[in-house]
Amino acid sequence: RLFRFTARPLMIIAAAALALSYLSIFVNPAKVWFVTLFGLLYLPFLVLNVILLVFALLRRSKAVWIPAVALLPSLLLFGWHFQLGGTSSPPGPGDMKIVSYNVGRFNFGDDTAACRDSIFGFLRRQDADIICLQEVAASRVSFADLFAKEFPGYDVEYYSYSGKSGRYGNVTLSRFPLKNKGKITFDQSANMALYGDYEIDGRLFRIYNCHFQSYNISLAGIGRALKKNTSEAVKNTEDKMRFSLRLRPRQVDAVIKNIQDCKLDAFVAGDFNDTPMSYTYWKMSRGRRDSFKDAGRGFGATYSMLGPLLRLDYVLSPSTVRATSHKVLKINYSDHYPVIATFAR
Repeated sequence: RLFRFTARPLMIIAAAALALSYLSIFVNPAKVWFVTLFGLLYLPFLVLNVILLVFALLRRSKAVWIPAVALLPSLLLFGWHFQLGGTSSPPGPGDMKIVSYNVGRFNFGDDTAACRDSIFGFLRRQDADIICLQEVAASRVSFADLFAKEFPGYDVEYYSYSGKSGRYGNVTLSRFPLKNKGKITFDQSANMALYGDYEIDGRLFRIYNCHFQSYNISLAGIGRALKKNTSEAVKNTEDKMRFSLRLRPRQVDAVIKNIQDCKLDAFVAGDFNDTPMSYTYWKMSRGRRDSFKDAGRGFGATYSMLGPLLRLDYVLSPSTVRATSHKVLKINYSDHYPVIATFAR
């Protein structure tokens, strides 16, 4: 009886939260940062509204219209997170395969060298045409020497920053001839985007390898901080999120401007550090196809924490190029999973 009285207010609150998650797509988080949090929690809000809809139907409640209306936009948006099967087909002998992988500086585990060797072995087995890597680290050897040795037959493009523990940055490997290359660095950040112009079947395409600003927040770190000082932990977490949300739209705009200034059709791959319910994804995917939406299956999450909630890594193609397959392989060499997409040539 108590739940019957509180159900309508709960439906209104849940519907409002889901509506704000829809709104997060269009709102620049540099201006209204907290709306992004609702986008991150889209799937839990979606499930809550589905439960309330079922409850209202079973109770034959007149308030059933509240969750029903709130859920209508999800008929179009849920496919950004989950696909029943897409139009995936077995890769053909002439298909182009692209791998995008945030390797997390090879720090997943106790042995960095073993982690790096496992990742390199995995990448060689994929036999991809283009490999876009983010958060690559090397302490004692240059990127050029390391990848020339490990991946013969590939053109190597990279850009790295120097730190106390060595060098780190992005690397793009390609079996296609490299005709032009460049980088887009971001203010107040070690994140970046590489781009290269490659000749593919007599036609030039530009490939972007992006790594946008992360939140720099770990659940374990938050847990430890909360035990010490709750208010300080909350403030520090909020400050980090605001900093990231202020920078990421600028980084996205810088890449989009570069794309607009280039006359070539562009592929955009990498770690966006944002879900599909975000301003980042909305801006980057406009005018392009998402390989997961074209050919994915199941949940598309690419981050190993929090189950199916976080799809952060993408391969976007020109509107005229459709993916024939899309896979996210759940291998535990990094906190991200690699995205593997193939395209008909």
